[in-house]
Amino acid sequence: MPASPAPPRRFALGDLPLAAGGTLASAWLDYRVYGTLASDRSNLVLYPSSYGAWPEDIDWVVGPILDPQRWCVVLVSQFGNGRSTSPSNAGPGLVAGRWPVDHRDNVAAQRRLLEEVFRVASPALIYGWSMGAQQAYHWAVLEPERTQRICCVCGTARTTAHNRVFLLSLRQALTADPHWDGLRFQGVPEQGLRTFALIYASWAASQPFYRRGAHRQLGYASVEAYVEQAWLPAYRRHDPHDLLAMLDVWLANDVAAAAGISAAGGDGSGGGGGDPDADLAAALGRVRARTAVIAGRHDLYFTPDDCQAEAALIRDAHFEVLESDLGHRAGNPRDSPAEQGQLRAAVNRLCAD
Repeated sequence: MPASPAPPRRFALGDLPLAAGGTLASAWLDYRVYGTLASDRSNLVLYPSSYGAWPEDIDWVVGPILDPQRWCVVLVSQFGNGRSTSPSNAGPGLVAGRWPVDHRDNVAAQRRLLEEVFRVASPALIYGWSMGAQQAYHWAVLEPERTQRICCVCGTARTTAHNRVFLLSLRQALTADPHWDGLRFQGVPEQGLRTFALIYASWAASQPFYRRGAHRQLGYASVEAYVEQAWLPAYRRHDPHDLLAMLDVWLANDVAAAAGISAAGGDGSGGGGGDPDADLAAALGRVRARTAVIAGRHDLYFTPDDCQAEAALIRDAHFEVLESDLGHRAGNPRDSPAEQGQLRAAVNRLCAD
């Protein structure tokens, strides 16, 4: 059974220096806590949020997948999602039309949250889906000595070229709206949001999902109705500047760049030197955490081939595939017991010792 809803909490960070330069003034993290922290503080699970997700969208995982009787689960909103510091609720907003935050900043803020509030330097597990998986990878590369285990579900450590095309199409859909002035929206970008929702619906759910008429089984008479009634409201509820901010973080997702292993010549450890594949291998070679990488069979964002190729670069990583036609949402199976069971079994296996 899912855990009972947890009240929101806020962790004040003060003025947070950003990894790319500048400062996020008076920053904060929104977070929720499920379960009880053990006396030896050994059972904390960090659960970072995914794209566009608010805690109430993804807290169902606590119970079916992350047992609150065993774990103290800290569900934290990433910067830009409208609950933690975001363009919609604090400065500086978008700078020259873009968000100056990346996953290095999410990790730095989350580390402070765990240390200062929970007095935990090394969480037992970091569990993430989609952009949450990206944050788990960044933890494992940037904080290898602090990261014991990561479970990366339907996400990659570096945004691939194909995934980048998807993200750029979403950004173009929003900023092509006449309410965008090149720096910000001067009104609700209704047409941009409709195009945004159409693009998302075509990528997030798989071809087999539509082929079997799953949208009709959910109660929608047509794909048009499905987009209008299910997808559009999911994005219309967000401030469009927040949608752009999270896209910018996703576009910048690259553990090699975050670790300073780049075309400038690597990090002095024998990797990098301008070869992107070597850069990524050098970065993922830093991972010391026990690692589970789980891909969705029909995920169009983070394909099984892409996820498996990264898993092969991590020492002793376990790779498996969710045999599901839910597409990307196989990794967030709120109403799908089979996928839930596989994910729970993967977590239990990863945390067996």
